[in-house]
Amino acid sequence: MIQIEELVKVYDGHRAVDGLSLLVQPGEIVGLVGPNGAGKTSTLRCLAGIIPTTEGSIAICGHDIVDDGVAARQQLAFVPDEPHLFDYLTVRDHMLLFARLYGVEDGAARAEQLLTDSALWDRRHDFPGELSRGMKQKLILSCALLHDPKVLILDEPLTGLDPAAMRRVKRSVVAIAQAGAAVLVSSHMLQLVEEICGRIVIIHEGKKVAEGTLDEIRAAMPGLEGDANLEEIFLRATGLEEE
Repeated sequence: MIQIEELVKVYDGHRAVDGLSLLVQPGEIVGLVGPNGAGKTSTLRCLAGIIPTTEGSIAICGHDIVDDGVAARQQLAFVPDEPHLFDYLTVRDHMLLFARLYGVEDGAARAEQLLTDSALWDRRHDFPGELSRGMKQKLILSCALLHDPKVLILDEPLTGLDPAAMRRVKRSVVAIAQAGAAVLVSSHMLQLVEEICGRIVIIHEGKKVAEGTLDEIRAAMPGLEGDANLEEIFLRATGLEEE
């Protein structure tokens, strides 16, 4: 479970996140969308414990990210928008390192399975410099799934992937949620969010401006067509329709 209460993140006097509250239950996939600079990445980095909050609280599976940070991080996996890898570790080395860090008992076997599923097993001896952008993204996602996280946080998970890889990632994310994980996805690819997320949160200038299922958000916005897609809803909620 992810629980955010009145999150505030301030940079040099600017409120990048301004009083955001959000709950993601086990088995749920929630989409977090907003324009550039809306506070999405700051929210995700606070969630993962990468940067400190200014105000408010965050709990991962009941563990406060500040007061009980180690236990909270053991329950989550964060896949950033830009994959950061170790230049002198091979693909398989990365997997084995993460397996050791998280205490995965069957790490080698699980690494082989995940690399096979992501079509990376044949590249297991390659270094990051030999991988494409999409392959690096698949490796980061595979590392994230090694310890069967109870919470999965994804920032632009499909960047750089080909259509076949996109399909595999979407299936993996859905399967993780069906197995009981709480999943939060942030992406500018609104079709992805619309396709896999049961609930959507739209933020603008650090604040929540809409939340619910597509039907619930449509019903709360007068003048929208009954079949309005997420792009139309997004533009209406953020006031960007005329730009």
